[in-house]
Amino acid sequence: MAEAAQGPRRALPPPGRGPRFGPIDREKTCPLLLRVFTKTGSHHTNADFAVRGKEPKDEVQIYTWKDATLRELTDLVKEVAPAARRRNARLSFAFVYPDKHGHFVVREVGKTLSNGNGKLDDAKVLAELGFQIGDYLDVAIM
Repeated sequence: MAEAAQGPRRALPPPGRGPRFGPIDREKTCPLLLRVFTKTGSHHTNADFAVRGKEPKDEVQIYTWKDATLRELTDLVKEVAPAARRRNARLSFAFVYPDKHGHFVVREVGKTLSNGNGKLDDAKVLAELGFQIGDYLDVAIM
């Protein structure tokens, strides 16, 4: 998990400034393919993504939009990962993307609880967290 917190950060606009991420018209906007990797106990490491085409095997492909909340993604992960259905399960989300040297970085972006209590980062959306099309999503189930 220590590796998930390291790595270069993408510049995000300061709070209250920059673009507002309003809802997307999901009837008129084509969804994006989000590659989601789940792991129980911790995040995958940078090395797990080092070789293109040899990503971790526990992958789920989800069609979604950039205005998807971490709560929505939590519910989708619960459908495919039995460990995420535990009442006390905590899910930690991280973006996986290449840095300027082509090495993959795992950067934690938010946490949710399986039971959906409306706290933590449930309402955060992919766009406001700095998601870019082509990034992977790594989910640690604890």
